[in-house]
Amino acid sequence: MGLDELRARIDAIDAQILDLLNDRARNVIEVGKIKHSTNAVFYVPEREKAVFDKLKARNKGPLPDAAIRSIYREVISSARALEKPTTVAFLGPLHTFSQLAAQRIFGATAELLPMPTVNDIFTEVERQRVDYGVVPVESSMGGGVSDTLDRFVQSDLKIVNEVLLHVSQNLLSRSPLNKIARIYSKDQSFYQCRNWLQANLPLAERIPVSSTAEAARIASAEEGAAAIGSVLAAEPYGLDVVAERIEDSPHNYTRFFAIGRQLVGPTGRDKTSLMLSIRNKPGALHDLLLPFAGAGIDLTKIESRPSRKKAWDYVFFVDLNGHIEDSNVARTIDKISEHCTDLKVLGSYPQGEVEA
Repeated sequence: MGLDELRARIDAIDAQILDLLNDRARNVIEVGKIKHSTNAVFYVPEREKAVFDKLKARNKGPLPDAAIRSIYREVISSARALEKPTTVAFLGPLHTFSQLAAQRIFGATAELLPMPTVNDIFTEVERQRVDYGVVPVESSMGGGVSDTLDRFVQSDLKIVNEVLLHVSQNLLSRSPLNKIARIYSKDQSFYQCRNWLQANLPLAERIPVSSTAEAARIASAEEGAAAIGSVLAAEPYGLDVVAERIEDSPHNYTRFFAIGRQLVGPTGRDKTSLMLSIRNKPGALHDLLLPFAGAGIDLTKIESRPSRKKAWDYVFFVDLNGHIEDSNVARTIDKISEHCTDLKVLGSYPQGEVEA
């Protein structure tokens, strides 16, 4: 079969895909009308995960599952916008990893609004000025994000989804590598890339700034300057990717939560996050953890933070595999409540996929 014939077949398939996408969209509009009439939520993470899982089970290639997921993320995002536009606050500025995380969860069609602080994100969602927020909660290199954990202490918002984003650092510049004399980025980015910088640019001045996006903006205006950051920041500032994936560890991930006001239904592969306080007595933590072991529930994280209510008083953040509606999880939470002075379910949500 010749090139022209193959291209003609592709054009015909594209026409069929377009017709089917619009047919899908018309059905989505009807779903939206029902949701409006019943005051239902428009973003349903458990439904979206079911769609992805069905597609993964049906996929016979050659497109990999990750590609199918990326394509359908945007199909679903576009369809959701036909039902109701989704507004999402994230930790700004633009062109940062937080924006990338928000796009991974809600798709490019969502209206993404940068906020200066994590506290502002919570406030915007709590006051219903935006539908959802996306906040960093944990780094594989640096541990828990204190601003996010502390804000959960006083907030009634729920975790509705999560994403595990591979943080890939890149050297961005208008100058070639051998002409770079100054590098701008956040302190954390310099730390994550220190071995590569020492090996490749040992004499370059390292100048810390407030964000990787701000680093890209400054580097775009100076000869011999570079920035370390996401590829997302390269195009808006006219920078070239001089070197890719310069982080020292290949296992550099940041976990982000999507926060909202709804409870998410079970998918069969979920996590539940709890915040709790326990009585200050010998063996209190052992008594708390024992029911989880007895029920065969896998705890994936336990972290303590000062409660800020009084000196030496702590709250614990606990993640477990399972959903609050699972019978063994519900029974176990009832049991541990006997050992707690306070217990809050922060949310049950689909287990996040690792995103490149």
